[in-house]
Amino acid sequence: MRARGRFLDTRPLRGSRPFRALWIGSSASQLGGQTATVAVLAQVWDLTGSPVGTGAIGLATGVPMVLFGLLGGTLADTVDRRAVVRATTAGQLLAAAGLCVQAAVDNRSVLVLLALVALGAACGALGAPARRTFPVRLLPPDQVAAGLALTNVSFQAAMLAGPALAGLIIARWDFSAAYAAQAVAVAVSALAVTRLPSMKPGGADGATDGRRRPERGGWRIVLRRPTLWGSMAADLSATLLAMPIALFPLVNEIRFDGDPQTLGLFLSAVAVGGITAGLLSGTVTRLRRSGLVQLTAAGVWGLALAGFGLAGPLWVVLGCLAVAGAADTVSVVSRSALVQLETPDAYRGRVSSVEHVIGVAGPELGNFRGGLLASVTSAPFALVIGGLSATAAVAVVASANVSLRAYRTPHSAVESSPPRADDAAPAPATGQA
Repeated sequence: MRARGRFLDTRPLRGSRPFRALWIGSSASQLGGQTATVAVLAQVWDLTGSPVGTGAIGLATGVPMVLFGLLGGTLADTVDRRAVVRATTAGQLLAAAGLCVQAAVDNRSVLVLLALVALGAACGALGAPARRTFPVRLLPPDQVAAGLALTNVSFQAAMLAGPALAGLIIARWDFSAAYAAQAVAVAVSALAVTRLPSMKPGGADGATDGRRRPERGGWRIVLRRPTLWGSMAADLSATLLAMPIALFPLVNEIRFDGDPQTLGLFLSAVAVGGITAGLLSGTVTRLRRSGLVQLTAAGVWGLALAGFGLAGPLWVVLGCLAVAGAADTVSVVSRSALVQLETPDAYRGRVSSVEHVIGVAGPELGNFRGGLLASVTSAPFALVIGGLSATAAVAVVASANVSLRAYRTPHSAVESSPPRADDAAPAPATGQA
C-alpha cells in the first residue's frame, strides 16, 4: 500500500460534489453547535449558579433526542429524506435565532432558555436518522467509510475549536453573539442541504421491489440481522461499561489536586486521539473487514480506559485517553459504515434511529453507571473494572457473532445487502420507530 493510503481518504470530497456540500454544511453546523453548547452552559450557570441547573441541560437535550430520534426513523422511511432534513434544519435555525433573541433582550428565565435548547435538540434528532443515510446514497460503497471518517474528523475538530471559539466570542461580546454564530452555521448547513438530490426511501425512485415495509420498525430489522445487532451490541457494551467522562473531575481531584487545566487536558486528549485517528484513517477505511475492525477498536477502547484508571504520571494518563479517543473514532467509523451498507435502503431511516438512540443512551447511562460505582468504591476501581468488563463483553459478542467477524464491505452497490423476505414480513403496528 502506498504511503498516502495511510492518511485521510479524501476521495469522497474530490469525487462527489453533493457529498462535499454536505460535509461543508455539517462541519459548519458542528462548529456552531459546540459554540452554542458552551454559551448555554455559561448562561445557565449565570442564571442559576447551581449544578442542578447545568444538569438540567442534559435533560433538556437528552429526552428530545431519544423521543424524536425514534420518530425521525419512521419519518425517514416514509417521505423524501432530503425534505425531512430541510424542514428539521429550518427548525434548528429557528431555535438558534430564538436563543440569540432571548440573550439580546437579557432573558432571566432559565425555563425559556431550556425550552429553546429542547426545541433545537428535538429538530436535530428528528432529522438525524435521515441525515445518517446520506453518505451511503451519495458515495460508492467502498467510499462510505472514508466519507464517515471525514465527517468524524470535522466533528472532533469542532470539539477542539468550538469551546475555544465560544470563549473568545463571549468574552469579546456576549451570549447573543455566540448564538448568532450558531445561527449562521446552521444557515450554511441549510444551504448545503438544498444542493442535495432528492432521496426517497427505497432508492432513487422510491421503489421497494414490491415488498411491504415492516410496521414494527428498526428494532425488528436489527434483531433479524446478526451483523446489525452484533455491531450495535459491541458499541453499547463499550459505552455502557466504560464511559469515563463523569469520572474525569474525581480522577483530577485525586491525582492532580483538581487543577482545572489538567481537567481540560483530559478532554483535549480524547479529541486529539480522535482527530489523529481520523487523519490517519486511510488504511482503516480501505479495509473490507469492517466488522472485525470495529470489534478490535472497541476492545482497545476498554483496555485504554482501564490503563487510564491505573496510570499515575500525567503523560501516561493523557496517552491512554488519546488511545481511547483514537479507538473510539475507528469504532464509530467502521460501525456506521457497516450499519448503512448492511441495511436495505427502505429501512435505513428506522435502523439509523436505533443506532442514534444507542449512541445517545449508551454514553449517558455509561457515565451514570461509572459515577455510581465510583461513589461506592473509587474512581480508579470503576475505570479499571469498567474498561476490562467492556473488553470482555466485546469479546463475547465477537465470539457469538460469526457474521459480524466475517463481514466484508461490498465493492459495489450490487453487492450491498438486499431486503429479505423476513425483513418485510407483516406485523401488527406498534408505533415504534
